[in-house]
Amino acid sequence: MSKIGKINISIPDKVKVAIAGNILNIEGPLGKKSLNIDLEMFNLDIKEGKEISLRPKKIDQTTKRLWGMNRSLINNAVIGSVKGFEKTLELVGVGYRAALKGNQLNLQLGYSHDINYDIPEGIKISVEKQTTLKVTGYDKQLVGLVVSKIKTFRKIEPYKGKGIREKGQHILKKEGKKK
Repeated sequence: MSKIGKINISIPDKVKVAIAGNILNIEGPLGKKSLNIDLEMFNLDIKEGKEISLRPKKIDQTTKRLWGMNRSLINNAVIGSVKGFEKTLELVGVGYRAALKGNQLNLQLGYSHDINYDIPEGIKISVEKQTTLKVTGYDKQLVGLVVSKIKTFRKIEPYKGKGIREKGQHILKKEGKKK
């Protein structure tokens, strides 16, 4: 039995949930998301627009694996449509800067050229300081994807710790040369 899958998902007042065939549509003030749910494997019940419960039709290895994951995907879509998700990035290094130019993020990361990153739809990036970025959106997967893409532009260097990191991320530093 899935510990996560058993828990019912409560729906806030501002969120509308509807099923059309195998597709679950979740719409809230920040955005809308459609999820494909296998209704041959699971029973999906919406109780008076206040709660969603996901139960497997029969319990075997595949349903055990997918039950908690599907419940988490639905829960993340509900939370994202109301509150949204956000991650904070820090640029650590001399001369590392970020700026917004229209729908592009301009990064100066110590290379001979600037890096321009096109911001995808559904994602909002704000530059608080020149070295701090805040990535927000209603889709948890898309926010994580954008953050990981930005982090690949300048990976963290293990000796001085320079690069792009998430706020609070622990870096293992290597010891330098010894005499």
